[in-house]
Amino acid sequence: MGKPLKILAVDDDFINLKLISSMLKKNVNVEKIIEATNGLDALGLLKEEHDIDLVLLDIKMPVMDGIEFLVNFQPMREFRDIPVIVLTTDETRKNEAFERGAFDFLVKPIREVELSAKIAKVVELF
Repeated sequence: MGKPLKILAVDDDFINLKLISSMLKKNVNVEKIIEATNGLDALGLLKEEHDIDLVLLDIKMPVMDGIEFLVNFQPMREFRDIPVIVLTTDETRKNEAFERGAFDFLVKPIREVELSAKIAKVVELF
């Protein structure tokens, strides 16, 4: 088992965000959950927090969507090793997300068993 993860969950839907957080709280690999409601807030939190291990990223959001977040996130050297798992109902954006550097992909509605499996893959990186 690797180190406990600090996860940034990004989703503009309050219910989805709370659902993801409640799933993460049950996961033994998760130490802390930080929430953001759009990509711009997420970038700000990444700059403040410094020790985030994983980003769970919705694609469809106001202000800055998930793809725009990835476009801004990718060139930043300090974030290069942080995996991003994209969450979306729209599988047509999957390739676009991977081209922009996404580590993995989850289709909504998120199932706890699938989320746990993806987190286990991330834990192996550390």
